[in-house]
Amino acid sequence: MTNKNSKFGSNELAQLLAEMNKQGGFPIAVVTDRHGFPLASAAAPGQDADTQSAVVALVQKTAAQASDQLGMAQTDEISLYDTEGRRLVCRPFTINEQNLILAVLVPNRHQSYRRLTNTTISAIKRQWKLNVAR
Repeated sequence: MTNKNSKFGSNELAQLLAEMNKQGGFPIAVVTDRHGFPLASAAAPGQDADTQSAVVALVQKTAAQASDQLGMAQTDEISLYDTEGRRLVCRPFTINEQNLILAVLVPNRHQSYRRLTNTTISAIKRQWKLNVAR
């Protein structure tokens, strides 16, 4: 599993993502800003975090437009399934008025992920606050 980092505290964030991937059996996870700029990632060999970040930005933009047009509240989760049962799960969250997205590739249609991504988002928020306090 490789970790990629690009901003403050991203080493710690990448470690959180790597641990989540290990526990959940996920091949790749990234944290991006709302524009798709990758802040941290953890990926198995052969997985491209930069490509996933770009896709996450596109998915988020499309979901935001749909929500606006339908008058929906902020998106809690966006999932895309492929014909093989894999899904890309995008979980938007906010830290200190920063809109971020945790994106995870879940390899099996019947695999659980929600509790683990909730736990990871909480850990990211704690780590972010620690880095800001430094």
